[in-house]
Parts: sequence; C-alpha cells; structure tokens
Amino acid sequence: MNPLVWLPFDPSELGEVPSGLRYEVVDPTQAVPASVGEVEFYVTPYNMGPAVAEVLGSMASLKVVQTLSAGVDNIRARIPDGVTLCNGRGIHDTSTAELALTLILSSLREIPTFVRRQDRAEWRRDGFTESLADKRVLIIGYGAIGAAIESRLLPFECEVVRVARSGRDGVHAIGELPDLLPDADVVVLIVPLTEETRGLVDADFLGRMRPGALLVNVARGAVVDTTALVEALHAGRIRAALDVADPEPLPADHPLWSAPGLLISPHVGGASSAMWPRAYRLVRQQLERFAAGEPLANVMSGDY
Repeated sequence: MNPLVWLPFDPSELGEVPSGLRYEVVDPTQAVPASVGEVEFYVTPYNMGPAVAEVLGSMASLKVVQTLSAGVDNIRARIPDGVTLCNGRGIHDTSTAELALTLILSSLREIPTFVRRQDRAEWRRDGFTESLADKRVLIIGYGAIGAAIESRLLPFECEVVRVARSGRDGVHAIGELPDLLPDADVVVLIVPLTEETRGLVDADFLGRMRPGALLVNVARGAVVDTTALVEALHAGRIRAALDVADPEPLPADHPLWSAPGLLISPHVGGASSAMWPRAYRLVRQQLERFAAGEPLANVMSGDY
C-alpha cells in the first residue's frame, strides 16, 4: 500500500500531486481519523495548537513531520525518535520581510498617530517625522528571512548591519552585540527561539541601545524580556514595534497595550497572500523527494 500523507489542505492545491502516495485532508484539532497509525508524512496545520503535537504519539508509522512555520520550538520536543522534522523555511520570507519593513516605516513615520487622528477627523501636523533613509539597521538573525528583510531595506538608503549566531564574512557574531547596539537606529529581531535566544533582549540589551532607537520583533515573543521592555518604553528610552509578544495572545489588561512608543500587530508576520503559494510549492517539492526516496530539504532533526 502506498505511504499515507496527511495534509491540512486539499491535495489539488499542490497542482500536480506527487504520485505513489495516498492523501487525506486532516485537521487533528477537529478530529483524528482511524488512519492515524498509517501516516508516514504529516504536514501540520499552519496554526499549531497543542492537539497538533499530541497526535504524534499515535502515529506508529510516522517518518516525516513537515511544518508550515519557520519556527519549530512548539513541536520539536514532541517529535518521536527516528522521525524527521522539517520546517517551513522559505514559506514566510516574503510575508515576514514585508511586515518588518511595514512596522519600521509605520513607527518612524508615526502612522499610528495619524490613524488615531483620522478616527477623530483631526487634520494636524506636528512637523517632521523620521525617515528610514540614513539610518543604521541591525538585523539580528541573518538567515533567509533576515536576508529578505535586508533586500527590502537597502532601497530605502539605509545601512544594514548583519548579526548571526556565528560570525562569518560580512556577518557579525551575536557576541559582538554589546559593541553594535549603541550605534544602531533600528534593531530587528528575527532569531529562532532557543535556549540561547530566550530572553536575549533583557534590561542590559535595552540599556545598550541608542536612546530613541526602534526595536522590531518579528521573531518570537520570548526572545524579549517583556518586563524589561515595558520599563524601557515607559522610561522613554526606546520605541518598539512587535509582531510577537510574551505571552500570546496578549491579555487585554497587559501593560504592553498602554506602553508609550509601541506598535503591536497580532503575530501576523507570515499571514499574507504570499504565504500559501510558497507553502504549496515547498510541500509539493518535499513530497516529490519523499516519494522518490531522495533527501528532504529544511531538515531540523531526525534520521530520514
């Protein structure tokens, strides 16, 4: 019998469906079919609630888990031994890079202020706002999405400084941040959430940022110490734009909502019309490799 694949969308979305495989459309948060023990290739739903990982223990034939997210911190620990975990690298580069640029420009040009005045039918000008031009932007986490952010920043006549876990030609090591932060006008976070990056942006990090600098988080909420950020915002030392928060969803009474100099979007970095064409393309390519017995892309762990 051909290997069984669980998809969170109709196979027709893949275009030409790879042959030699069986397909079922399953959302384990709604129901778990009796075929769960036969699944060999599991494409998780985009929104990975607890039920998405809980079903793994019943997948006796499982060989591959393919996520539609770039981050796998909420499922990695649940992957059974011998099962290959692949992330959605490449799916969200375009969408997340666009949002990062939107958050930067909106914050610098004070768009939230204009929107609030529009709600009040108030025509008011306070003088000049800040431009992205001539700014120094620090990208912390220079991987595929970091590079996509850079490519969209450069036409705005700004300088980009790259930072990654390990230094290499043209890229600073993360250990150099204490020397880099004081000279940055904008700091963009796009690191994965790991034990090394959890709480990376703490009071010391924020204290080293240039006064008035903008912190943009399109990574994971827990990369930033929320209490330290709230204190820095209320002190007026920095500004921030967050697509992610800790905790999520952000409770209605959380102090971040009323913090000054802060723009919040509700973790929508990858949620644009650009996502699904790239998701379908990656999944189709991965299934073609799987059916042919070829090495998979985006492997995070496992023995496949």
